[in-house]
Amino acid sequence: MSELKANLLQPLTPGIMLKLVCVDDFYTAAKSKLTADGTWDYLEGGSDDQFALQQSRKAFQRYVVRPRFLRDVSTRDLSATILGKNVSFPVGVAPMAMQKLAHPDGECAAAMGAGAVGTIYILSTMSTCSIEEVANAAPNTRLWFQLYYQKDRNVNIDLISRAEKAGYEALVLTLDTQMIGKRRGNLRTPFNLPENAKLANFESSAGNDVNKMRDNSKPVRDMSVTWDVINWIRGQTTMKLVLKGILTGEDATLAVENKVDGIIVSNHGGRQLDCVLPPIDALAEVVAAVGKSDCEVYMDGGVSLGSDVFKALALGAKMVFVGRGVLWGLAVGGQQGVTKVLDIYRSELDLTLALSGVAKSCQINSACVQAYSPQ
Repeated sequence: MSELKANLLQPLTPGIMLKLVCVDDFYTAAKSKLTADGTWDYLEGGSDDQFALQQSRKAFQRYVVRPRFLRDVSTRDLSATILGKNVSFPVGVAPMAMQKLAHPDGECAAAMGAGAVGTIYILSTMSTCSIEEVANAAPNTRLWFQLYYQKDRNVNIDLISRAEKAGYEALVLTLDTQMIGKRRGNLRTPFNLPENAKLANFESSAGNDVNKMRDNSKPVRDMSVTWDVINWIRGQTTMKLVLKGILTGEDATLAVENKVDGIIVSNHGGRQLDCVLPPIDALAEVVAAVGKSDCEVYMDGGVSLGSDVFKALALGAKMVFVGRGVLWGLAVGGQQGVTKVLDIYRSELDLTLALSGVAKSCQINSACVQAYSPQ
């Protein structure tokens, strides 16, 4: 066993934390800790052959940076304006279900970790800390709430109103979960929530049934929902509205026509339809369809390095959201681990700017990257 891996099996200390220098180090550390039946498969796995999961990561290798030299990069500014407010750098935390599978403090610790670096945290409907608990734990964090639209409209009304009352800035409507993707790992080895953990945003036993997160044979959302739902949601809240899961220019055009505030280009972390484009490859088409409208475009999926963030910004994303890397940080070190992972993304992005001759993240554009076919 390597010295690093042996250290990772011990309780986290500042010295061990210093040895974790990239997101992949946290992957190794988290895998050594998350040993309960089915937990690793649920958090890390994708659907079917895991094509979408694997290609989302590999796709970034098909783009390379075009550095420019003899430019003043002695001072760099990574900040960005997202939905009218500042973030310290354009990397936020994507919504992920049941984070107490990774750490006892769950979503509260993750939200606090995001707030510590001045960025956005998106809370999942299927969280193990409630809307209110997270808002109370992380009062200085910019919070968005992700909604899985439920068959019972009263449940949606309750979730939306609670999020707005608790101070969440935006509602993120996930579009790509009419049914749960076929995730073979969890079909073979089901997971269980830790003792004293539950789906905290639901009071009823039906809404709190974790089995529906495992079973891909039945609809778990309202499969009859159409674009008309946008106007209905607008009638329920004054929060900003972001659509998550768009991968085509056609749907991006419809989003603009429905006057949504933002789009997250996403394939659900490779966990739903397995035969789709990596988000980074779909990004340019969506950006072109959005054009000069006020709708902001973000992306998530496959982002492992700060240079990946740079490439996404160059292809038109205004911000990137990361998921699994943050979960690995949470598993390894709670709030401290989340902050460390986000700091890694930030420092790697800053380094990429400096070595590329770009002084501000808002100056990254399509001239900064080009397509590339690795041999």
